[in-house]
Amino acid sequence: MTLFAPAACPRLIVKVGSALLVDREGQVRRDWLAGLVADLTERVQAGQQIAIVSSGAIALGARRLKLPKGGRASLEDAQAAAATGQIALSGVWAELLHAQGLTAAQILVTLDDLEDRRRYLNVSATLDRLLKLGVVPVINENDSVATEEIRFGDNDRLAARVASAAGADGVILLSDVDGLYDSNPTTNPGATLIPLVEKLDARIEAMADSGSASGMGSGGMVSKIEAARIAISAGAHLAIATGKVDHPLARLAEGGTIFLAKQNARARKAWLRGGLTAKGMIHIDAGAVNALKQGRSLLSAGATRVEGRFARGDLIVVVGPDGTQLARGLAEYDHSDAHRITGKRSEELADILGYAPRAALVHRSHMALL
Repeated sequence: MTLFAPAACPRLIVKVGSALLVDREGQVRRDWLAGLVADLTERVQAGQQIAIVSSGAIALGARRLKLPKGGRASLEDAQAAAATGQIALSGVWAELLHAQGLTAAQILVTLDDLEDRRRYLNVSATLDRLLKLGVVPVINENDSVATEEIRFGDNDRLAARVASAAGADGVILLSDVDGLYDSNPTTNPGATLIPLVEKLDARIEAMADSGSASGMGSGGMVSKIEAARIAISAGAHLAIATGKVDHPLARLAEGGTIFLAKQNARARKAWLRGGLTAKGMIHIDAGAVNALKQGRSLLSAGATRVEGRFARGDLIVVVGPDGTQLARGLAEYDHSDAHRITGKRSEELADILGYAPRAALVHRSHMALL
């Protein structure tokens, strides 16, 4: 579990399940949550950037609206419960984080927000800025508008997708189960905990149980294994750990299952380097070449020429003064706006474009050097 310590994991996503946040009566478990927030604060003070993926809105809203089956009797009930419960849920997080001197932010997303490239870039940019400002984003699926066709359905997979968007190094799924077993421990007392998964294969998938232990949430072991597949493919380690103890992050080393990502952080960008058809090119000067080699984003001042017709989120190639392809990345501007700000200083962009500009033509988080 040292893989998730602040020194080894600069950016961490922590998912908290419904059964941990909300008791059987539909009340927030404030004492437990205060202990978790204290754990989070200790990590933030140690330099770790943390985003929380929090379930619980439907469970909280269902109690307030007196809906049957925990608000899950119908899609309409779930949407109404989510709309009512989300405001209460975000309020509790904000209050407890504020008590520790931390600022909370709320982000609600749907599946489409992370599937559409332009909206994915928006989510990624917002997360990156909040985390760099020391804010703790609290993220949930926007169940008040999501339908069966356009929803994650569980926050395990959402946490893994958020990790990819945020460029996180690790994901911790706090749950009412304490890890992956070789068989269902509720029906087999002799089931053995699997502490480390180095290869996610059919044997591991066969160990999953699709049920949610509490009956309150939507994610079982199947969703957690799918989340692990998403996370490790993005270069982030994933841990399943019990949240049924006080101060669960402080006691992380006591157990759980880790899915090991063999790739380093650079592996997240491997798909940018090959196998995709670029929609355009941005030519840059020698100063911008040096900046890119130092790991910086591509700013408009360093661009000399734009080729092709591309939209924000399309793959483009960055070309040096001698015609050498230096990098591939996702465009932060449409080709027409990129052309207008080529060679312009950052402080000029708002006047040229007529709207608040983005920080870069191609952000370093969405660029891979060749």
